[in-house]
Amino acid sequence: MLRRALQINGIAMKKWWAALLGALMLCGWSVANAAQGEARLSVQVRGQGPDVILIPGLASGREVWDGLAAQLQAGHRVHLVQLAGFAGEPWAYGDGPFLQPAVEALAGYIREQQLDHPAIIGHSMGGLCGLMLAQAYPDEVGRLMTVDTLPFYSALFGAQTVEDARPAAERAAQEVLSLDEATFRQRQARVAQGLSLSPFTQAQIVGWAQASDRHALAAALKETMLADVRPGLAAMQLPVTALYADAGRPADEVDALWAAQYQGLVGLKRVRIRNSYHFIMADQPQVFAEAVQRFLAPAM
Repeated sequence: MLRRALQINGIAMKKWWAALLGALMLCGWSVANAAQGEARLSVQVRGQGPDVILIPGLASGREVWDGLAAQLQAGHRVHLVQLAGFAGEPWAYGDGPFLQPAVEALAGYIREQQLDHPAIIGHSMGGLCGLMLAQAYPDEVGRLMTVDTLPFYSALFGAQTVEDARPAAERAAQEVLSLDEATFRQRQARVAQGLSLSPFTQAQIVGWAQASDRHALAAALKETMLADVRPGLAAMQLPVTALYADAGRPADEVDALWAAQYQGLVGLKRVRIRNSYHFIMADQPQVFAEAVQRFLAPAM
């Protein structure tokens, strides 16, 4: 969708925009908009134990978390979220807002289910939702892991402010709406190659995107590119782990970007994962699972 290479500190970032596209007993739950009566998200629950909520990223299906959930559910109650409009989940909101209603729905789910300070793990845009949730409802969240998430995504292509990012965000959203099906699939197939090293996951990414509602996708993409939660980082008190991929880029450059964007967040733990693209859980599943286990370990 964004056709030219993104540049940060002189390093070509062609694959970074893809981070915007960018996740037993079974029960289901959905959160509805009170006015319209349509679900903003649905949740599948597996296992028993301390609560962990898993939020997938832009256009992704909850299946992105299947490997992790299978490992966690022996000792945790795992809540697999599916956001409305993505991967075949119904969307009834036209060109309406995406992120804030999704965050409100997540908070509503936590309250209704009486979850006790659950751990939140969010991939890409799902991590952004986690940051927004923790900032707006600090008493509801126990700890947070963001997976290849920046608090201001448009920093990836050099934007300093929301207004800097607005023209690109509007163009990207309009392109999502205007592409015919064949071209859209071709674009997604090319993008998927920069999102994951796994051919299986690449195919999933394409399928999820094709099954997503274009209006939901356009709204979520634009809002993600324009969301800037950096001003709220300093007030956050919960433990936060920021997991991020190197995607073959110089480690010092990647580290510097994440350190700068998360500046002010007290107690932040940054963890760079080598030899991975955006879908860390697919590219380095064992390393990812071990990082999650350390994140979930009780504080000493």
